[in-house]
Amino acid sequence: MSNHEIHCQYFSQEDLLGSGCLDLSLAMDAAERAMLDYRKGNVLFPEKIVQIFNDETQERINCLPATFTNEKICGVKWVSVFPPNPVKYGIQNLSAVIILSEIEHGFPIAFMEGTLCSNLRVGAMGGLAAKHLARKDSKVIGFIGAGEQAKMHLLAMKTAVPGLEECRFAAKEPKEEEVFFNEMSPLLPDMKFTPANTVLADAVSDADIIVTATSAQAPLLKAEWMKPGAFYSHVGGWEDEYAVAKQCDKIVCDDWDTVKHRTQTLSRMYKDGELTDNDVHGNLIDIIDGTVPGRESESERTYFNAVGLAYADVGIAHAMYLRAREAGMGQDLKIQNEMIFEHAHLKNWVRI
Repeated sequence: MSNHEIHCQYFSQEDLLGSGCLDLSLAMDAAERAMLDYRKGNVLFPEKIVQIFNDETQERINCLPATFTNEKICGVKWVSVFPPNPVKYGIQNLSAVIILSEIEHGFPIAFMEGTLCSNLRVGAMGGLAAKHLARKDSKVIGFIGAGEQAKMHLLAMKTAVPGLEECRFAAKEPKEEEVFFNEMSPLLPDMKFTPANTVLADAVSDADIIVTATSAQAPLLKAEWMKPGAFYSHVGGWEDEYAVAKQCDKIVCDDWDTVKHRTQTLSRMYKDGELTDNDVHGNLIDIIDGTVPGRESESERTYFNAVGLAYADVGIAHAMYLRAREAGMGQDLKIQNEMIFEHAHLKNWVRI
C-alpha cells in the first residue's frame, strides 16, 4: 500500500438500516451526549451556510459542520430541502449526505447517506423532550401530519414513553393516513392505530402526547384540543395557534436563541410581542443536566419546539458509523492511490 493512499467507508441508507441504525435509543443517547459535550465546550459549532435558490418556495441546500474535540471527529451534513418536490414531481423533499473525518491527520473516514440520520435527529430530540416533559403514564399519542417526520416521531415517542398504546393520526388526504397505517402498524404490532379521516380534532383531542409534523404554515392545532397534562412536540414551522403556547406551563426549546430568529410559532409570537425570553422555561439541555426541572405535576401542559442542532446530527452520524463498521457493512471507497505528481502515467493524462 502506498503511503499516500487514502480510503474511507461508504455507507448507503440500506447499509445503515441493515446494521441496526434505525434505533431511536442509539440516536437519543448520541444526541444527549452531543448536547452535554457542547455545554462542556467540547464541540466546535460554526455557523451553517445556507444557499437559497428560490425565495418563494425556499428551495435550498445547507452546509452544517461540527467537530467533537474529545472524539477527534469532524463532520458535515450537506442537506437539500426542496418543498415543491412531492407535489410537483412526486419525490421526497429532503435528501442529505454526511462526511466524517478524523482530525489527527484530517482524512475522511466515512461518506454516508444522511437523510436517515437527519430524520433520526428530529425524532430523537422529540423523544428526549418527551422523556422529561410527558407524563410517564401517557397512553394516547395524536398526530397532525402523517409524513416521514411523523413516522420517526412515533418510533421515538414509543421509545421514550413505552406505555403508549394508541396512535391517532390525521393528514390532509385519506391516502396519506392509509400509507401511515400500512407502514407503521407492522413496526408496532401491539399499538392500536386510529385514522382520523382528516379531522384534526379527532386525532389530538384528549391525547396525552400531541405531535404536529406538517409542511403547512397555518395555526392547525387549537388550544382547546390540548388537555391538562398533555405534552406537545412542535416539529415544523407554524403549526399551532398562539393560545396553545400561552396556556402551557412550560415552554422548552432545543435552543431558544436560535428558535426566536426563525419562523416557528414561538418565533412569530416573539416578534409580535406575545412571548418573551422569560416565558421560555429553558432549553432541553437545561433539563437534561438538571439546571431546570422537567415535568413537575401531572396536570401541567408542556410544549417543546426544536429548530435543529447540526452538531447533534454529527454526533448521531458518528454513533451510526461505529455501529455500521462493527457490523461489517459498507464499502471501501478509495479517495486516492498516490499524490498527483507520483502517478507513473501522469504524462498521458495531463492537458496543457
